[in-house]
Amino acid sequence: MYVVREIVQCRPGKVRQMLGKFKVISTTMRGEGLEPFRLLTDVTGEPFWTLVAEVTVERLDDFFAMEEKLMTYESIRQAMTDYHDLVEGGRREIYRIES
Repeated sequence: MYVVREIVQCRPGKVRQMLGKFKVISTTMRGEGLEPFRLLTDVTGEPFWTLVAEVTVERLDDFFAMEEKLMTYESIRQAMTDYHDLVEGGRREIYRIES
């Protein structure tokens, strides 16, 4: 089993807008019977304006298949159209759950 984290460094003051975009994705995931993202925002930390979208999957192939399927939804494509305007950078972390 794996934990996949999408860590998004937003432009100053833009994390709430990005959070709205990820909520659209999570709603769609839930509607498809998938575990939705666990969405986290920083309270204090370096750097500020960070959003983390975290999901647990049995196999990594499950995550990539889910990602590919979700991008076929018009609601998600529309929600994410201008996300580059909100983001300064980001990364993906993948962890194997050991216990």
